Amino acid sequence: MQCIWTLSLLQLVALWSNAAVVTENGLPILWDQAPSQLLELPQVDNVVTINPWNYLQRMSLYRILVGSTDKYMASMGTNKTDSLFWGLPLQMGWKLRSGRLVDPTGTTTCGKEGDPMCISANSWWACVNYYLSVITFLAAVQKDVIGDGLIQVQVQEPAEAAGDYCSSYIDCSTKYPDLMAKWEEFFQTLKDVSASEISDFEKRDQILGVYWAGQHLSLNTALISCKAKMSYYSSPEVSFAKNWMNSADYVAATYFQSNLNNSVLFMSPLPSRVLQEGDSAPNIADLSKEENHTLYIFGWMTRMNRILMGSLVRMWRSAMCSDKAREKGRELLQDLVHDPKFAASTFVSILKEMTRSC
Repeated sequence: MQCIWTLSLLQLVALWSNAAVVTENGLPILWDQAPSQLLELPQVDNVVTINPWNYLQRMSLYRILVGSTDKYMASMGTNKTDSLFWGLPLQMGWKLRSGRLVDPTGTTTCGKEGDPMCISANSWWACVNYYLSVITFLAAVQKDVIGDGLIQVQVQEPAEAAGDYCSSYIDCSTKYPDLMAKWEEFFQTLKDVSASEISDFEKRDQILGVYWAGQHLSLNTALISCKAKMSYYSSPEVSFAKNWMNSADYVAATYFQSNLNNSVLFMSPLPSRVLQEGDSAPNIADLSKEENHTLYIFGWMTRMNRILMGSLVRMWRSAMCSDKAREKGRELLQDLVHDPKFAASTFVSILKEMTRSC
């Protein structure tokens, strides 16, 4: 089937609006424009050849992944939007809308008007996402979660950063053997647990545990591999990027069920543009109160953990010792991020009490 990669003028106008929006018609940005089947993607000599530097093609990796894993996700809920994979394409859409996939060096028009579907290989945000899109997708193909085991998949390397990114299952397994093995373990666990006789509660807990272990390793790998690309950004954006990465430690420990609704709730107050020199939350004039609050809280969590020499994260992980505790943890994070009246000191005192209860 031939795919159409062009967009209407109306869509482009909406794409570049300044609103902090992470969905479009209730779904990730341009979800309906992305191919939903593996064989809808371009092929070269009967090999599916994906260009992950085109937004719609990278988004298609998520759309295919969601569709292919739905049959294993019954324990997550009965709705089509209950899959734990929805958080990833929503993140991609936010990065596009906020300008974080644009070439930060300014030497090309990649991601800008005239080339809006281009994802820059120089973007730190796009680099980190690579380890949560391409790597995950290739592992799913290898475990026959996607395709029938007979379809070959290749990934195009960006001309301006050749060698920076792996381009096939074998290449990625060679460069990142532990990471690829972790995602293969996840997909095998997903298949095995979904077919087991245990309760949905137990299935959900096991699947989420392995899923967040994969996410955690992907982010840690990206933190090293993408580090040099941080030099292209302002100091406030670099601080936010690091704080955003650090926040994943807290989210992962709660076994956050990253379905569409839950993910939208946590992502909607993220900053709607790249931060510039002089931006200082919670007093950035052209960002909303919610965006300023989120930026401030992310920064507070990082500063507090540094002051406590890493013990805040360790205390948090220790406190997430049961499903009931993790549920409380999810509520605590929601209060911290969404309620400006919720004092940070209250967060710490509740956390100490939770730790003593484990």
